Amino acid sequence: MTLAGLTLGLVATTLMADVEKKKLTIGFIALTDCAPIVIAEEKGFFDKYGLDVHVVKEGGGWPGIQQKVINGEYDFSHALAGMPIAATLGINGDANLQALMSLDFNGNGITFGNNIIKKMKTYGMDEKKRPLGSGSLKKYIDAKHQKEGGKYQPLSFGMVHPVSTHNYELRYWMASSGIEPDRDATIKPFPPPTMPSNLIAGNIEGYCVGEPWNERIVLKKKGSTLVTNYDIWNNNPEKVLQARADFVEKNPETTKAVLKAIIEAQMWLDESWEHRKEAAKILSKPNYVKAPVSVLEKSMTGTFQYLKGRDSEPNPMFNVFANYYAAYPFYSHGMWFITQMYRWGQLDKPVDMKAVIEKTYRPDLFAIAAKEVGYALPPSPWKKDGVDKYNMFMDGKVYDPNKAVEYIYSFKVTNPLVSEADLKAANAWEGSLKTAQPDYVCPYGPAGCADPKYVTK
Repeated sequence: MTLAGLTLGLVATTLMADVEKKKLTIGFIALTDCAPIVIAEEKGFFDKYGLDVHVVKEGGGWPGIQQKVINGEYDFSHALAGMPIAATLGINGDANLQALMSLDFNGNGITFGNNIIKKMKTYGMDEKKRPLGSGSLKKYIDAKHQKEGGKYQPLSFGMVHPVSTHNYELRYWMASSGIEPDRDATIKPFPPPTMPSNLIAGNIEGYCVGEPWNERIVLKKKGSTLVTNYDIWNNNPEKVLQARADFVEKNPETTKAVLKAIIEAQMWLDESWEHRKEAAKILSKPNYVKAPVSVLEKSMTGTFQYLKGRDSEPNPMFNVFANYYAAYPFYSHGMWFITQMYRWGQLDKPVDMKAVIEKTYRPDLFAIAAKEVGYALPPSPWKKDGVDKYNMFMDGKVYDPNKAVEYIYSFKVTNPLVSEADLKAANAWEGSLKTAQPDYVCPYGPAGCADPKYVTK
C-alpha cells in the first residue's frame, strides 16, 4: 500500500471510530425532494463519513414514516417540515422529534382535474397567469352555494398530511380570495403516489403534492398544475431531516456525519443542471421514486410544465437544495408552521412558540456540520419573509416572527381555537428576536438559481 493509501485508510478508520452508530436506516417517501438522501447514498457521501446506510422507501405514507422514527425503526427520515413540531406538541404522535436540517425549498404544486378547470375558466380564470390566484374558484364556489343552498356539497381536495406544507399551502391559496377551506371544501390526506389515481377516479377535484405526482397528471392530460408553492411563497421550506431527540443526544458524531453527507449531496445537486439530470435518472429507479426520467426532468432541471398540452415553462427555483441557504433550518421557518397550526384550529392551547421551536429545530448542530464541509451560514436563524423578491407571499403579507401572534389573527380567513390575548400572554418574548435578512446567494452552482448573475463562478 502506498503512503497516500495508508493515510487515507487511517483517516477513514478514525472517522468510523468517531461514529457511535455506523449502520443506519433512513426512511423516505417517493418524491423528488428525497434527492439529498438518495444522492448521499448513491454518490458515496455516506461512505465518505464512515456510515453504512440503508435507505428505505416507505410505503405507508407520512404516518408510516413518523411512526417508524418514533419507534426507532428509522434512525433518521425524510419528513414534512411540520411533522417534528407537531409530534413534539403531541398532535402528531407524541415524541420530541427534531428537525436537524432543511432538505429543500419549494417543490410542490396544486393540480386540478379538467372538469373543475373548465368551470373555473367560466368565472374568468386565465390559466397562464403566474402567480395564479384563487378568485375564479371563489366565484365558482359562491355560485355553487347560491344554487345548492342548505344542501351545498363541499368540493373535495387532497393533500398529503394534516401538518404538511401542502395542507397549509392549499389553504393559504384558497383563503387568499376569501374561500373558507373548512366550510367550502373537504381537504383529505392521501399518500403522495396515490394522488393521480384519486383525481382520475373522481374522488377529488384537485390536490397539493410534491413531484412527480403533479406532472404525472399533466402529461396524462387529465388536468393541469395551476400553481406551485414557489408561486404562493417564494423559497418556502418544504422537507426536513428528522430524528428523535434522544437519538441525537446519544449519537452526536453519527448525527454530524449524516448532516455532512447530506449537505454535500445538496451542494452536488445544485452544482449543475447536468447533476440534476443524473439525479433524475437515479431517482427513476424502482427502489426510489419509480417514475419515468422524462417526468422527473420536467421539474428537476429548471423547468415546470404547468398546463396539459403546453410547453414547459422556465422555473429554475422549483427545487432548491443548497443555494439561498436552503439546507439551513431557520427557527423562523419552523415557527411559521406553528402559526398555521393555530390559524387552522389544530392547536387548542396557548404554547410558547419560541420555546417549542428551539427544542425542535437544531440550527446549532447544523452550523457545526456545515462549517466542516464549507457550507455558508446565514447571519441569523431568525428572519422575516415577504420582504423581498426571493421570499414573497402571493398576497403581499409579511411574516415577522417578532409579531407571530398578530400574524395569525391578521388574516381575513382564520380559525384559531385560542384567543389572541391568551396566545400573547404565552409568548411574552415577542419583539425580542434578533432577525437578519440573508442575501440572495447561489454559491454552489446554477441549479436552483433564478438569476445567473448571483452564481459564484
